[in-house]
Amino acid sequence: MTIAAVICSEELWQTGHGENHPLKPERLQRGYELLTAYGAFDGHQSRLVRPRPAAREELQLFHGEEYLDAVRSLSRGEKEYTPSRYNFGPGDNPIFDGMYDIAALKVGAALVATELVTNGDVDVAFSLAGGMHHARSDYASGFCIFNDIAVIIHVLLRQGLKVAYVDIDLHHGDGVQEAFYDNDRVLTVSIHESGYYVFPGTGFVRETGRGVGEGFAVNLPLAPYTDDEVYVWAFEQVVPPLLKWFEPDVVVSQLGVDTHYLDPLGHLTLTTHGYTEVVGMIKELAPRWIALGGGGYETSVMPRAWTLAYGVMSDRDFPDELPAAYAEKYGSGTLRDQKTPHVEPRTKDVARRHASLAIAELREKIPGLRQ
Repeated sequence: MTIAAVICSEELWQTGHGENHPLKPERLQRGYELLTAYGAFDGHQSRLVRPRPAAREELQLFHGEEYLDAVRSLSRGEKEYTPSRYNFGPGDNPIFDGMYDIAALKVGAALVATELVTNGDVDVAFSLAGGMHHARSDYASGFCIFNDIAVIIHVLLRQGLKVAYVDIDLHHGDGVQEAFYDNDRVLTVSIHESGYYVFPGTGFVRETGRGVGEGFAVNLPLAPYTDDEVYVWAFEQVVPPLLKWFEPDVVVSQLGVDTHYLDPLGHLTLTTHGYTEVVGMIKELAPRWIALGGGGYETSVMPRAWTLAYGVMSDRDFPDELPAAYAEKYGSGTLRDQKTPHVEPRTKDVARRHASLAIAELREKIPGLRQ
């Protein structure tokens, strides 16, 4: 019997990057409301837990003091720090009122998830607002201010645990990879659209770690228009054998949904079916599991995908028809995709060939895949 939890509260969608920014707070609100409408938190096997703000000393497990001071000052509209020095400005990382507090709350949500799992209160905990995998120790990047993932992995390492990090976001998990690039107690695995086509322009097979961490950073870059079939096949070739070899104590996953065919920021063509299948494989592989929401910028998709993911986590099979209370507010429809995007056979062959070549190269470079 699996016991699962979602960490979320209305404070997480009260402020955001701006009206025209892709990372809209509405995506969190809709995810929470759809889960609630389905009764996902009913019963003793599932719970909804409120986050808390991360304390400064917790943020300092990864972030530098100067950067924390700068974010707080800029968040208040003060002029003491130069925004561009920390990669703030128009575009991906705008300055907005309350950004320090909301970023600290997202880290706190991930810390609550970590505490629930490591204390044995639940088997899996899901922080919807988490997954800020681009943020660096001393600058913002890719919509991410504080890196909740890096912070909680440091917490887990302090407890003597081996950590496998699995990132299925459209974008390479560069900030997390860099944070643990020379560490053999953390296995980072990122499956993403190739950096030749999307931000951040990294995540190539050749990036395999440094020093004792050599072989513990694994990247599987995929071609545009990779669909469910190719993606699931590629995932199966890499992630299960790696995790069985590494034998982690806990799995941390970033479950970005921007791989979906309707997402405006990418070129992969997954549906909710492929996404759910991959989430199911992560569940089977994880002895303990901390899940983080990640990217996804089509607000009609995110809530459905997250709900399906939590269904996998909590052993719930939610009805396909969207609940009346949710449909009345956001429109009727189904939980699972009814349409499959058309991908030309030739394009699909290119995507499969691209994945096959990447996997073959990984098997040469990564000890955990040489079995």
